[in-house]
Order: sequence, then C-alpha cells, then structure tokens
Amino acid sequence: MTLLARALLLLALASWAYWLLALVAVRRHFRGAAPPLPVPPPPVSLLKPVRGVDADARECHESFFRLDYPQYEIVFAVADPADPVLPLLAELRAAHPEVPSRVVVAPAPGPNRKACLLEAIAKVARHGVLVATDSDMRVAPSWLRDVVAALSAPGVGLVTCPYRGAAPRSLAARLEALHMGVTFLPSTVVASDRLGMPFAMGSTMALRRSDLDAIGGFGPLADYLADDYQLGARVAALGRRVVLSSHIVDSVLGRTAFRDGWDREVRWGRCTRASQPAGHVGYAVTFSTPLALLALLATGFAPVGWGALAGSLAVRWGVAAGVARATRDRAALRALPLLPLRDALTAAVWVAALTGRQVRWRGEAFDVDRSGRLRPSARRTPAAGPGAR
Repeated sequence: MTLLARALLLLALASWAYWLLALVAVRRHFRGAAPPLPVPPPPVSLLKPVRGVDADARECHESFFRLDYPQYEIVFAVADPADPVLPLLAELRAAHPEVPSRVVVAPAPGPNRKACLLEAIAKVARHGVLVATDSDMRVAPSWLRDVVAALSAPGVGLVTCPYRGAAPRSLAARLEALHMGVTFLPSTVVASDRLGMPFAMGSTMALRRSDLDAIGGFGPLADYLADDYQLGARVAALGRRVVLSSHIVDSVLGRTAFRDGWDREVRWGRCTRASQPAGHVGYAVTFSTPLALLALLATGFAPVGWGALAGSLAVRWGVAAGVARATRDRAALRALPLLPLRDALTAAVWVAALTGRQVRWRGEAFDVDRSGRLRPSARRTPAAGPGAR
C-alpha cells in the first residue's frame, strides 16, 4: 500500500472520530438547561437590515412582531428608497401597532452594505440591548427570551444562534438545507463548545450597546466580508465571552437556484478562509466520504478501500440522522438520501474557496484580500435572482 493510500485512510478514520465527537457535542449542547431571564427583562432593539423580498418574506418578518417578550422595538433599514420590500414592511407595521417599529432609509457606502445599515440603525435604536438578524430568518416566539437570558449570564458579551434550513422548494435548496443542518450546524457547535472559537453568525447577533461602542460600532466592519466573525472576535477581545445559544432559528430558503446556492456557499467558504485560514484548511478532515473515495482509488479498489467507503457512508448517515433528530430538523431528515452528493458538493465548495478570491453577493462581485477586506471587483458578474442572499 502506498504512503498516499495510508494517509488517506488515516484521514478518513480521523473524520469518523470528528463526526462522532460532533454528534456527542450537539446532543449535549441542545440538552443543556437554559439560563434564567433576568427580572425585569431589559428592553431590546431588534436591528433588521433588509434588501428585496426574500422567500416567505412576510412570514419571516412577521415572526419578529409575535415575540413573547415584554418590551422591544424593531428597526428596519433599507439602502434604496424604492426597495420593493417597503410596502410589505408598511403592511406588517400597520397590522401590529402594539409593537414599536420604524423603517430607516440610510446610505450604504461601504462594500458590506449590511454592516453600513446596522451602523445607521444602531445609532437611532432606543435600547441598551441590541439584537441584529439577517432578513431571511424566521424565529419562534420564545427566541428573544432565550437570547437575552443567555446574554445575561456572567461574562457574556455576545450571543449568536445556530440555524437550520427551512422550506426548501428545489433540489438546490434541499442540498443547502442538508448542509446547514448536518454539516455546518454541528461544526459550529464543535467550534464553539469544544474549541472555544469566538464567532458570531448573522442569524442572531445579540450584544449590549456599551460593548458595541467599545469596539467602535458596526462602522469598522463595513470593509470586511465576514462582518459577523469580526464582530464576535472584537467583542471577545474585550474579555467578554461569545456564546452559541441552544435556540435554533430557521433560515428560509424557498426555491433556490443552484448557481445562487453555489455562489453563497463559496462566499461563506472564502469568508472562513479569510477569517480563520488554519480552520478552513483543517475543515477538510470532515470530508469523510470524499476522503474515502480518494482512499479507494489510491488503494487500487482494494478491500480496505471499500471498507473505508462503507464505513464513511455509515458514519455520515448515522451521525447526520442523529444531529437532525436532536435539532428537530425535518428538512434535513427528508433530504438524508442526498447526503453523499451533498458531501461531494461541500468538498467542491471547499476547493473553490481555497483557490479563488472573488465572491458574489446580492448580484455584485467583490475581491477579498488576505485580511478579509472587500473591494469591488473589476470583473463583471451576472445579476443575481430576487431571492439571492
């Protein structure tokens, strides 16, 4: 047996160990007792940068008007005064007068428009606890209680939430939901709980205004691709803990086109590569099925190679099913037969993220430098569809 074949077999075995560890970590994380909500609960400002009408936009935005929380406001922000989402937001605000809400139209001059909009609305938000979320998120009524309770624990400076794909209505969307639920989500649990990595995700970024002011606000993040990672790292640099909540939110996918999903995942991959280069390279150890396939080829289709492939498929399917059940991820459970295809696609995204620096974001092309900063690309890119995120 060649040295390459032995190395690939060892990497496949290491990937099995990783996924079994991830399953244990996920079960432990989501069985933990939630911290108590402080009495009285602090008032909260929800910060919602929005652009365009995403899939199930009404249901997503309306979920934030139906929170089981005594005092909060919602501040929406758009950069374009003709944005097609504005009539929908007006309807929702009229339908829920009991929830204080505003819409701010603000310029977004930096390459990261979301960070620019967050900077604008953080300045006009009324309360001392700020919670920012991406526009395609859908939350349960208990979400804000759980997030504020976690933020109130001693030493905590920022709370973020894991997310799962919801309402996938195309093959590309089902593949994306599967990746979110049984690959990305358990990896975030391992990174947070086992490795102590301080990161945030756009699904939920909850922090105190005092900590945001101490890092200079959202404005300094407007030049970065990974604004959420930068926010988490900078809050951690204050000596505050960044924690992953046990509350899972839904990222509503709808009818995603394959090209949109590919561009989005490559953007996330290049975001990780810029933020944590070693972590991006090390992520390859999670590619159980692709590693086993390479080992099978390297062994000349020997029995040990077939055994590695069979073991990898068994571990991946078993762990994925266990993770999806622990997180009540129905979309991922239904898509489990697609897991070998999804794992091959994940490896292809990793290679693409490793070898290039251009990203596409909402129909615009940017180049990412080694520090993770964005600049408009000179190369032209086709416009994204209306549901692109």
